[in-house]
Amino acid sequence: TMQSSGHRFRDVEHHPLLADNDSYDSSSSEADMAERVWFIRDGCGMVCAIMTWLLVVYADFVVTFVMLLPSKDFWYSVINGVLFNCLAVLALSSHLRTMLTDPGAVPKGNATKEYMDNLQLKPGEVIYKCPKCCSIKPERAHHCSICKRCIRKMDHHCPWVNNCVGEKNQRFFVLFTMYIALISAHALVLCGFQFFSCVRGQWTECSDFSPPVTVILMIFLCLEGFLFLTFTAVMFGTQIHSICNDETEIERLKSEKPTWERRLRWEGMKSVFGGQPSLLWINPFAGFRIRRFLLRGKKGGPEFSV
Repeated sequence: TMQSSGHRFRDVEHHPLLADNDSYDSSSSEADMAERVWFIRDGCGMVCAIMTWLLVVYADFVVTFVMLLPSKDFWYSVINGVLFNCLAVLALSSHLRTMLTDPGAVPKGNATKEYMDNLQLKPGEVIYKCPKCCSIKPERAHHCSICKRCIRKMDHHCPWVNNCVGEKNQRFFVLFTMYIALISAHALVLCGFQFFSCVRGQWTECSDFSPPVTVILMIFLCLEGFLFLTFTAVMFGTQIHSICNDETEIERLKSEKPTWERRLRWEGMKSVFGGQPSLLWINPFAGFRIRRFLLRGKKGGPEFSV
């Protein structure tokens, strides 16, 4: 039985052919899909993603060239410079992984008569079809109007990462919010020390820039740091709460009645981050197959999946 996905409550049996690792696509083979890079060509999202990078680069410039390099304390400059730049690299790497990772898109156009016949549904068994992307809609999947795909365990679409946050990239999004919050807090602390140092020294040899320029650059950095710290800290807490309760933001806002067995607390965390707690949980490079990525380049460049 095929029904529209507009029904509020669903009692869907999990069919083997509709498992999470299903790779069916009416227009592409599994090998073809493996050669594609996920990227959403949305104007607003691309502008927001570029702005994110520019703001991080700006913060790094002010911290490094306005505050740390002119400092007379060598170890203060080295330790804070290395720490801030490492956190910035981790933040931007997490951003890239979030943006370029398939969030869990359901294959397009798999709701064909031939595929339906292969499912061999039992009497009374119901599956749902998304009328927008003509896909069989798994439980907990939602259609994103920007990605134009149904996304498994879709939490929300974030323009700052130009992608949906879903089953397969939520981990990277959590790391992105965490590292942005950390560099924002670090920048605010450094600004506080710098202002104190400059006022005490009456702005002599405080920076290689003139006092007015230094003040303007640092004030803007403080505003940026405060706004980003507030936003990402709240988002980080919300994401951890959702993971521990096995409930996406969409499901929470819609007050959807759970029809799945919930993974609570550590089980939810292990499901998203993978395995037992370790340093790999906070490593955005974990699982990145650089060899496959380079091989794609030798074959003439990767394709975009969206």
